Formats: sequence, C-alpha cells, structure tokens
Amino acid sequence: MNNKDKSLAFSNGEFEKIYGFIADNAVWTVVEEDTFTGKKAIIDNCEKVANYFKSVTIKFETLNVIEENKKVVINGTAEFLKDNERVSFVSASDLYEFNEEDQIQKITSYCIHQDKI
Repeated sequence: MNNKDKSLAFSNGEFEKIYGFIADNAVWTVVEEDTFTGKKAIIDNCEKVANYFKSVTIKFETLNVIEENKKVVINGTAEFLKDNERVSFVSASDLYEFNEEDQIQKITSYCIHQDKI
C-alpha cells in the first residue's frame, strides 16, 4: 500500500487498513476540535468514529488528492444519512505527513460541519 492509498483509506473511514502504518509517536490534530497523540490514542479514536459510521449510511466523495514527497493532501465531502435523511454533511481536508519508513507521522484534519439541510 503506497502513501496515497493509506491516506485515501483513512480519509474514507477504512481505518483498520492503516493501523499497521501509524507511527508509535504519531499525532492527529482535528483543528479546533481535538488532538490525539500516539498510535493507541489515534486507533482508539478511529474505533469510536468507526462505531458511529456503522450507525449511519455515508456517502464519501473525494474531490482532490495531492501528493508530494512524504506528504499527501486529500479534500472531499461526507454526507451522513439515517433512514434516508441527511443528519449531517462535512467538507474536509486532511494533510498526511509520512516518516522515512512510510508510516503516518502526522495528520492534520480540517472539518467544516453543516447541520441538516
């Protein structure tokens, strides 16, 4: 799995695919929301998010993927539906930084949430 594939998996909620590619001292910052420091904290939050994902139908749309050196940037949207009704919509950008072993070292996520529309 290359760095672009790892990043796309994470951004599309396929967290389990990338657990083995997270550096032990990685940091995930969700700007203006929270910071998760260390592989365990990141995986714990991924599991929490994955449980929520199981309770809704999600439509992910990847708009752009930019890759340069050891960095990948992905932006896109996610629509969350319950009983065929929108419960939320998120526009997001994720910046992934990889170390020399091609492990995820840092994730910075920018998320703009909209309520029901």
